[in-house]
Amino acid sequence: MVEMRVAGIALDAASRSPIVLLRDPSGRRQVPIWIDQAQAQNIMAGLKGQTPARPLSHDLMVQLLEAGGLELQRVIIHTIEDSTFRAVLKLIGADGESHELDARPSDAIALALRTGSGIWMLEEVVADASIAVDAEADAEDAADFRRFLDGISPAELVRHINQAQSELEQEHDDDDDDEADDDTEDGNSSPT
Repeated sequence: MVEMRVAGIALDAASRSPIVLLRDPSGRRQVPIWIDQAQAQNIMAGLKGQTPARPLSHDLMVQLLEAGGLELQRVIIHTIEDSTFRAVLKLIGADGESHELDARPSDAIALALRTGSGIWMLEEVVADASIAVDAEADAEDAADFRRFLDGISPAELVRHINQAQSELEQEHDDDDDDEADDDTEDGNSSPT
C-alpha cells in the first residue's frame, strides 16, 4: 500500500467537474478522482481546517465517531470497478475491536482530512490510475505563468485572449472549409 496525500482540487477542462488529486510520497505519481461540487467543497473545508458555525455532514460524522468511541485509523482506496473507485474506513473501537465500513472515496478523504488519518491506496490501484507528475516542470510552468502575469496589464491580457479566440475561430472556419472541399472532391456534394 502507498500512503497518499491530497495535492488539491482541480477542474476537468472538458466537463468542468471537480477532481481530487492524490499524490504519492515521491511526488511523481498522482491519482485523479472525479467528484461532484459538494464533495469538492467538503474536501476543501477539510484541507483548510475550517470549522463552520454549524457542523457540515463530515464534521457531524467525526462527532458521531467520537461519541461512539470509534477512531478512524485510516482510509484505504482498494479497487476500481467500472471506472469507480472503492474505499473502506478502518475504524478501531475503544475496546480495541476493528471495524471496516464501505465508503465513497470522496467521503473517506473528507473524513481523513478532519481526523488527521492516513489516506492509503493499494499499489495496483495507484499503478492503474495514476498519471506521471513532473514536479520540477510544474514549478517552472507556474513560475513562468506568474512572470507572464506580473508583466502584463489587464487590458493587454484581454487583448491576448481576444486575439487567441479569433485565431481559434479562424482555424475552425478554415477546417470547416477544408471539410466542405473534401466532400466536393469525393463526389458527396449534392447538386445546387
